[in-house]
Amino acid sequence: MNYTILICDDDKDILAVLETYLTQEGYQVERAENGLQAVERIQAIRPELTGYSDYEELAVIEQDVASKQDVRVQQPAYPSETAATPIHLVILDIMMPVLDGIQAAVRIRQTSNVPIIFLSAKAEDTDRILGLNMGGDDYITKPFNPLELLARVKAALRRYARLGGMQPGSDQPADHAEQPASANTYQTGDLVLNDDLKRVTLDDQEVTLTALEYNILRLLMTNMERVFTSTQIYETVWDEPAFQVPKTVSVHIRHIREKIEINPKEPQYLKVIYGLGYKVVKLS
Repeated sequence: MNYTILICDDDKDILAVLETYLTQEGYQVERAENGLQAVERIQAIRPELTGYSDYEELAVIEQDVASKQDVRVQQPAYPSETAATPIHLVILDIMMPVLDGIQAAVRIRQTSNVPIIFLSAKAEDTDRILGLNMGGDDYITKPFNPLELLARVKAALRRYARLGGMQPGSDQPADHAEQPASANTYQTGDLVLNDDLKRVTLDDQEVTLTALEYNILRLLMTNMERVFTSTQIYETVWDEPAFQVPKTVSVHIRHIREKIEINPKEPQYLKVIYGLGYKVVKLS
């Protein structure tokens, strides 16, 4: 499977190291040197979904910011009539000129559920939680262990592929309309999870989830009323040993609630059992 990974960092040495390790593993690699270039690259895949009327506005923003920061930037790559090669994962630095990684992740999440791994020198828990809150799937601190980075890349791609959110050569969801109805359907109230189609609906409206969010919800919905600790959720969904994970899990739980609950502060479906963990309740 040929997966394309977008690496984004203003340090060219780090870009070179990342590209070396990733290409040795068989991945295709594309580079960006600031957050805005990364956003443009992701949005070039589906320009009709961007929050901009056209790419000239992005160019104006980039040049305006660069002039204020005395930073030289390349002209953005405008989309051609042929859609750009899909990006299957983004490795994103946080502290960058023009547009930082946090702002870039927010913009990327407006149009894409592609996995985002933050790679940053900021190692405080608050920085990690901020990154996850803003749409990151994982967070690795610099200096990084190349073997750990590659393991996390493989895990993120595996989760995303398992969700059905991508096929080799595409970052778009599979066409559910052409697939048969699934027997592996789990329902509580108006919330329905179809595990064959990897599809979640609420009141017959599709809910857009990241791979991690889907897998957490799937775990809870296939075991309704069972309480799972943060450690159990992490080790099942992330498929790796848990270490200081409660905050990481709670961030993703909050994101799920924001998408499936009418009032996330008074959840109907996804409940916290204080001191124990989380569960999805069975409603008629």
